[in-house]
Amino acid sequence: MLTIEHQAGVTLLRLQRPERGNALVPMLVEGLIGAASEAFADPAVHTLVLQGEGRHFCTGLDLSDLATLSDADLLLRLVRIETLLAMLWHAPIRTVAQAKGRTWGAGADLLVACEQRLVGSDTTLRFPGAQFGLVLGTRRLAERIGADAARALVLEGSELDAPQALALGLASRITDTLALALLRTSGDTGRAVRTASRSDLRDADLAALVRSAAVPGLQQRITQYRASLLAQ
Repeated sequence: MLTIEHQAGVTLLRLQRPERGNALVPMLVEGLIGAASEAFADPAVHTLVLQGEGRHFCTGLDLSDLATLSDADLLLRLVRIETLLAMLWHAPIRTVAQAKGRTWGAGADLLVACEQRLVGSDTTLRFPGAQFGLVLGTRRLAERIGADAARALVLEGSELDAPQALALGLASRITDTLALALLRTSGDTGRAVRTASRSDLRDADLAALVRSAAVPGLQQRITQYRASLLAQ
């Protein structure tokens, strides 16, 4: 489900659910939270890299068991994903997401939360949460690409390709490879700069998520959204 590798100060976390597009299930989210916490606490680690096995980086939240979930179940899953995203956004070390293929929903939010956002030439991005009444990661997206662009992207639910993501500033670079040799340490100065250059959005982001997800009928709204996709 998740593999962890350590190479010369770099911790690589690879999502290992290629048969499900590396969609996020609770066990995988908790594994990512634990592995990231360990990396951030290790003084020998200067970079954390997120990758996905197979064709896609991460296709979002795994909803294969949606029919069995209550609104409360979904809220808990979403809060834990927000916890992971906030950890990455406020990481004391460099974070890198290497996206490819479908990078949708919570997968796109993983990309946004990382400092360096590498996208493969075949990458597509979507932020569909607003289509079923969910506010997840919108402030972080606005920090990356500006409030107007973020608002339009979220409300329209449109799909971006790699060149569009680069033009918006959502992607740092288009590349199909990762050069670990270029991920050099920046030491204590890098930590200080990271802290000073990021807005602390944790409380506001969590509150916005909980308010939107707590509106009764979340499970039904997601079910209807999925049905509309299948009908297209």
